[in-house]
Amino acid sequence: MNGNETRGSELELIKILECLFFVASEPLTLTQLAEICGYPCSEIKAAIESMTELYRNRGFRLRQIAGGWQFMTEAEFAPFIEKLYRPKFQQLSMAAMETLAIIAYKQPVTRAEVSEIRQVDADSVIATLLDKKLIREVGRLEVPGRPILYGTSEQFLSFFGINSLSDLPELAKDEKTIASK
Repeated sequence: MNGNETRGSELELIKILECLFFVASEPLTLTQLAEICGYPCSEIKAAIESMTELYRNRGFRLRQIAGGWQFMTEAEFAPFIEKLYRPKFQQLSMAAMETLAIIAYKQPVTRAEVSEIRQVDADSVIATLLDKKLIREVGRLEVPGRPILYGTSEQFLSFFGINSLSDLPELAKDEKTIASK
């Protein structure tokens, strides 16, 4: 649907959605948007499709991420944005990134398994990742002591700008060997 064919109510909905996406710090789901806007999910989905086309070839776009929708800047403009804002990756230490990668690719995984793979105690790093809500407790292993199992969170998906774990990059052959331990 081009701009001339957009109905008045859809144009109004697009304006509302633009405002919401502009101020939201997290992806917004269709259900959330329907509750906030008072429009049916089908109309919101149609408006999002129109918006996706509208923002094609711009410095930002509307992207589906972590089960919702969010405005995202185009990767090619990252160097300019990094001059304004410190990149998120600098907020995580190398140990945190390594631990997060192990959890992402091996989940569900226990603290002991992470420590064994990294060959150092992972307790403090896991605590940091829990505090940042990048990982979460997903259950307990059915063995004596019932250790906690960890997995990634919706915040993890949002942090890395991916919609699901299937969007993670493929592991190299030697990394697959490490992950299968």
